Amino acid sequence: MTVLASITDSLVELAVDTVDAMGLAGVFVLMLAESACIPIPSEATMLFAGFNVSNGEYSLAAAVAVGSFANLVGSWLAYWLGYAGRVDVLEKHGRKLHIKKSHLDWADRWFERHGDATVFFARMVPIVRTFISLPAGVARMPFVRFSVLTLLGCVPWVLMLTLIGREAGDNWEKWKTNLHYVDYTVIALIVIGVVYLVVRARRRRKAGGDPAPESA
Repeated sequence: MTVLASITDSLVELAVDTVDAMGLAGVFVLMLAESACIPIPSEATMLFAGFNVSNGEYSLAAAVAVGSFANLVGSWLAYWLGYAGRVDVLEKHGRKLHIKKSHLDWADRWFERHGDATVFFARMVPIVRTFISLPAGVARMPFVRFSVLTLLGCVPWVLMLTLIGREAGDNWEKWKTNLHYVDYTVIALIVIGVVYLVVRARRRRKAGGDPAPESA
């Protein structure tokens, strides 16, 4: 956890320095990268942007609009990476990665049934929001629907962080530190979930059956 905190602190410093030097352009670059599978914490970016709003450097509406639109553009990049990678990598070489066609079919069915809620709510979950666009592209979720749900999910998250930063003022760093505990909790839950799926898959293999797509 200490190593993770060290890495996170470095990324936070990068985000703060970029926004401080570039203003809204920095917000756009960082939030685009964060939504394109580059784990730059949106908490640091938008909390500091909110602090700048409290200082009158730009308006709340401008900060939220830039942050949300940047998230949308970044999500497009990750979506199309997953969309194209399905054919070039997963379908052609998936077996080398232990990914079968049945797994891709399962992903298609999942996003067909639950994709709307998954994309919308995932945009408001730390860490998960950074990577959700990639599987949506792999599953070939309709692009327009994906874009609308992504934007609708991004706005509340970006608005919340910016408002906290604006109201916290000089104390925005304390909020940033507290929100890191949310990140750690999400990471712990992801690790627990992965371990559970791996254990379940191994038990099924020992029982002599081929693991179901959802196990993988």
